[in-house]
Amino acid sequence: MVKLRQIDDYRWEIPREGKMRTRGLIFCSREMLPSIQDDQSLQQVANVATLPGIVGPSMAMPDIHWGYGFAIGGVAAFDPDEGIVSPGGVGYDINCGVRLLRTKLHRDQVTCCMEDLVNTLFTNIPSGVGSRRKDFKLTGSAFKKVLKDGARWAVQQGFGEASDLAHIEAGGKIEGADPDLVSDFAMNRGKDQLGTLGSGNHFVEVGYVCEIYDAPLAAKLGLFQDQVTTIVHTGSRGLGHQVCEDYIKVMLKASAKYGIELPDRQLCCAPLTSPEGKNYLAAMAGAANFAFANRQLITHWVRESFEQVFKLGPRDLGLDLVYDVAHNIAKLETHTVEGKPRKLCIHRKGATRAFPPHHPEVPEAYRETGQPVLIPGDMGRYSFVLVGTQKALEETYGSTCHGAGRRMSRHQAKKEARGRFIIKELAAQGIIVRGAGRATIDEEISEAYKDVASVVDVVHGAGIAKKVAKLKPLGVIKG
Repeated sequence: MVKLRQIDDYRWEIPREGKMRTRGLIFCSREMLPSIQDDQSLQQVANVATLPGIVGPSMAMPDIHWGYGFAIGGVAAFDPDEGIVSPGGVGYDINCGVRLLRTKLHRDQVTCCMEDLVNTLFTNIPSGVGSRRKDFKLTGSAFKKVLKDGARWAVQQGFGEASDLAHIEAGGKIEGADPDLVSDFAMNRGKDQLGTLGSGNHFVEVGYVCEIYDAPLAAKLGLFQDQVTTIVHTGSRGLGHQVCEDYIKVMLKASAKYGIELPDRQLCCAPLTSPEGKNYLAAMAGAANFAFANRQLITHWVRESFEQVFKLGPRDLGLDLVYDVAHNIAKLETHTVEGKPRKLCIHRKGATRAFPPHHPEVPEAYRETGQPVLIPGDMGRYSFVLVGTQKALEETYGSTCHGAGRRMSRHQAKKEARGRFIIKELAAQGIIVRGAGRATIDEEISEAYKDVASVVDVVHGAGIAKKVAKLKPLGVIKG
């Protein structure tokens, strides 16, 4: 068992020992420890601490659970000259992320139409394993533009407004993408999946603001009590998965080539200065841009679905983008280390940025509030809106958790749901759910996840994000 030393109510340290180059730092409460210690995620945090060029601690957020290479919820920074980049520190679903839309609608205006709205969303947004759009095809050259320009490409094609781009991390485009470094197989997997939800834990959720913790901040984010909202959660689909798969093979060879000792083959990596490292970052950026474009297209169809059901125009609906943030990515960012600015490669694997007020990378609309932080829960409980803090910038490279975190495998969840009718259970709570299949819904039962409220309480209590509002679901479509 990995040794842990309690620092305070929200922080636990894995002391540096053996081949670790730094310590581990875990954000969690004492009550969370037993479930965290049930898997190998703490060992994964310790393993990341052995990698070359790591700067500061190997960290994990309170939604920590076992993942490929890095624990999900893992954050680590690497020096650009001496450090590495690892696909295991980003994940298979590159730029899986969350966006939040607000509306001008009040909860009372939609409850009578929720079943119709959920069915319309399910019809308009392809969902499930291998889902594809039959009415949306791109040529090879056009598809490469998606990988280069991300959400900007989508807006240029009429899928949204220019104002949307000002409310997306990095403006919806990661610089340095090179589509030629994405394999033909990856391109073929993704070319018909743009504008689709996919499977697993991906969803579109219509909900409402059920509680406000900070009224002035909520107002600045355009949120009010009982306001109808929509969350979109999906990523880079088969394209991102294949980019990861392709570069894991490259990195296994690169690790041996550059003499990098690995405590776990899943941490295969390459120096950031190497051709392999640079190529991965360029291909990863292409997949990340695909994901930004994917969420932008889905947003367009969400807007069309609301217009179709409520017979209202865009101005009356007010379906504006609050923010879109990535939670599986590696990015070159400038941070202050020991009092000096330093460029670092930040791996966030199931973790999201939480930049504070006045940070230059926070959109102008949120310079006074800090970057919106979106932490979804499960389809039966609630999700949260927070903002980033100076404490996060100083302690976690501006990072916080990305969700509730699984506590059951999908197999365990389906076993737990056996003999139950989850759709009816949720309907009894006033939540309408549609999914591509019963198995998809069963494996996403609320019990499969930690209670996101306890996760959010940790990041709020630790000061690495600040609670603004809680959202409750009314209707959900699942992959």
